[in-house]
Amino acid sequence: MSTYISKSEQDTIDFAKNYAQNLKAGDIIVLSGELGSGKTKFVQGILENFNLQDEISSPTFTIVNEYNSDTVNIYHFDVYRLEDSDEFFAIGGEEYFSKGICLIEWGELIEDILPKPYTKISFSKSDDDVSYRKLTIEKIEK
Repeated sequence: MSTYISKSEQDTIDFAKNYAQNLKAGDIIVLSGELGSGKTKFVQGILENFNLQDEISSPTFTIVNEYNSDTVNIYHFDVYRLEDSDEFFAIGGEEYFSKGICLIEWGELIEDILPKPYTKISFSKSDDDVSYRKLTIEKIEK
């Protein structure tokens, strides 16, 4: 497990952009944290690494947004509105896992069905500093 301290939205974007350099098709990243904790900014950084910065939009009402770069497909999920993992299966969500990089906001809601290994990044805010974010990164193997 590792941590990263972000002191601004741009810090979060830059960290994600650098983190994305090692991502490949089949990688699954669960983004966990309360509203406004930086999950979408992190996705923005991932997309910037693949020159897709002008494409980002929140998938809140569509469940998944698909982005196609020259090298890999990226699937950005927001599963907040799903009732359970069965609903994720019903929309064919598991079919995306091997087709590209999957970034899943609120992914802790469907962790019971995620293939392992995957990475979970938990975002937490500070009560004292509106710009502070702590990102805890852990590899889930089993």
